[in-house]
Amino acid sequence: MTQITQCTVLFADLRGSTSMYETLGNTDATAVVSQSVALLARIVSHHKGRVVKTLGDGLMATFPSPDRAVAAADDMHSSLERIGAPGSSAAAPARAVPLKLQVGLAHGEVVELSGDVFGDSVNVAARLLDHAGDNETLVTADVLDGLPDFEQMRFRSLDRLQLRGRVESVHVHLLEATRRFGDTAVTAFGDIAPTAEPEGIRLVWLDRNRIYSGTSLPLVLGRSPQATYIIDDTRVSRSHARVAWHSGTFQLTDLSYNGTYVRFDHDPETISLRRGTCTLHGSGVIGLGAPPSDASSPTVRFEIMKFADTQRQRPPEFDTNP
Repeated sequence: MTQITQCTVLFADLRGSTSMYETLGNTDATAVVSQSVALLARIVSHHKGRVVKTLGDGLMATFPSPDRAVAAADDMHSSLERIGAPGSSAAAPARAVPLKLQVGLAHGEVVELSGDVFGDSVNVAARLLDHAGDNETLVTADVLDGLPDFEQMRFRSLDRLQLRGRVESVHVHLLEATRRFGDTAVTAFGDIAPTAEPEGIRLVWLDRNRIYSGTSLPLVLGRSPQATYIIDDTRVSRSHARVAWHSGTFQLTDLSYNGTYVRFDHDPETISLRRGTCTLHGSGVIGLGAPPSDASSPTVRFEIMKFADTQRQRPPEFDTNP
């Protein structure tokens, strides 16, 4: 029987399982992934949602209202970090290769048929996972509008993003959750604890030199006209990477299919981000679609700076030619 209803659609996807299978072996890794997906399903039920189907390393669910879906996403993130492989011998390596969670939420009209759910909201929620970083929840404006005012204050606008396979861009918001920032504020060199809070980031590509303050973030680097920092190169995805301000640090998250690469000036090693996140500190270069060592690749130079150390008195976002 076909039924048309209004609901909030949630897609949750676990990342890191490939490395876990390599590290733990098939048996223990399968147990960890299965246990994690089962936990996500229990959280859905606890918040009055319905699991539509499991999707290997994740699931799809529906909720009667946005507030229940957001509460479920919160619980998923906070509960997942407690998951370890069964048995003490497997727990340590499981923690060494942690699973990361991405969640996408969209609200609207859906068609229910034979236990499955179809519609634009389903497609949008699924495509939001393409733009979510590790341990992030992204929601549409319709989800945000369905929340109480005090809940809406927890979200930060990412502006309009171009979703794969969709003509019209979608206004997307990021759920801020301070207790999880510590999971992503790392680089290949470990946690960075800056002695002084940086206040701005300078981005330079060709003759485009722009400075952004932490309060003006997040920003999206990409080829789309809707991107904050537009890089017109065919190797750059429409929404390629995102820079956000989290707990006094600038976080770079890869959103692309070709990858984002970071090389700091103080170290020759290049960090490869594949839907991952790292903290930007000091100065260096960001390769979009190819490593900075490729001379033909679109490469953006970045510099973390203190406005108090500069002599210019200008707005937090401006073009400049040094």
